[in-house]
Amino acid sequence: MRTQVAIIGGGPAGLLLAQLLHSRGIDTVVLERRSRAHVLSRIRAGVLETGFVGLMEQAGVGQRMQAEGYLHDGTHLACGEDMFHIDFAKLINRHVMVYGQTEVTRDLYAARDACGGKVLHDCEGVTLHDLETDAPFVTFEQNGTSHQLNCDFIAGCDGFHGPSRQSIPATVRREYERVYPFGWLGILSHTPPVNDELIYANSARGFALCSMRNAQLSRYYVQCDAQDKVENWSDDAFWDELRRRLPSAVADRLVTGPSIEKSIAPLRSFVCEPMRWGRLFLAGDAAHIVPPTGAKGLNTAASDIHYLFNGLVQYYAEGCAEGIDRYSEKALARVWKTQRFSWQLTRLLHAFPEQDAFDHKIQAAELAFLRENTAAQTAFAECYTGIPY
Repeated sequence: MRTQVAIIGGGPAGLLLAQLLHSRGIDTVVLERRSRAHVLSRIRAGVLETGFVGLMEQAGVGQRMQAEGYLHDGTHLACGEDMFHIDFAKLINRHVMVYGQTEVTRDLYAARDACGGKVLHDCEGVTLHDLETDAPFVTFEQNGTSHQLNCDFIAGCDGFHGPSRQSIPATVRREYERVYPFGWLGILSHTPPVNDELIYANSARGFALCSMRNAQLSRYYVQCDAQDKVENWSDDAFWDELRRRLPSAVADRLVTGPSIEKSIAPLRSFVCEPMRWGRLFLAGDAAHIVPPTGAKGLNTAASDIHYLFNGLVQYYAEGCAEGIDRYSEKALARVWKTQRFSWQLTRLLHAFPEQDAFDHKIQAAELAFLRENTAAQTAFAECYTGIPY
């Protein structure tokens, strides 16, 4: 089997790259370890930056997103009983799109099917070979049969636990990590959202987030201990705890109901450098992870895809390697800026075990400064809606 670009990982990053390259006549094959049903069952982020929305439209898969997604012109931050609004539209004339990652993936699958593109599922034992040559290849097993996929380049979009990053020699990789001492307990419920825009809440009991997928599907989170278990939380216990962390005016209008999904997500910051090794390019969670505070995970993967797509198009259309040679440099420059914003927002809104009374006062002062200072709000809006590519 032969293709121009082998893409490892059939999540939104890999599928988006495949569709963008297809639009320029560049052939790809996508290898995914899990089934399509499993990929589409994942509950993930739903806040899309301006740049991500533009990439979906560029790939020709933005129609349903534009019809069914929700434009948010701002967001709310709360500290105890105090809550204020940051107006993206007024400050910088930009917005974000609320549209679930599952729906993004569904749209990309549909586009891939429509163009006859190859997505091979249930691929086991994926191994990358000859990455420092001009003839790399990938071997894998599917349904008990061994296969070899020859290619010009490999895009590793296979997440933190995939084989792509591990294919870069340990002597070459430099990894940076910060593990946080808490997680997010989240539930999905068929209930109307408590607010028409997201609410990020700092409270004495810990962080909370009120989000949504659509007018009748809400997503809520509360900070919990990193070692906590979902089994320790009944639906009633979750709703009670969420109410305690929200301003009373918000808590009073909260509509509750049975959870249809409940999980705990650990929080970490992680970056691998470089993001290129020979003919291999890392993208998304294969190279970096951010805390979900600020919704930068999927969006930062999208910026990787932007740089990689343009570099590959330049290579195939013009025979110029500058774009792919500078891919790691460009991608990492933006990655670290999104890491900074996610880390800063996480520090601002969460309760840390080592905090004392002084630290809590500083958090409150930081939030008060953000509420009162237009320049600070503008910087926040620019980061939240997406640093330009």
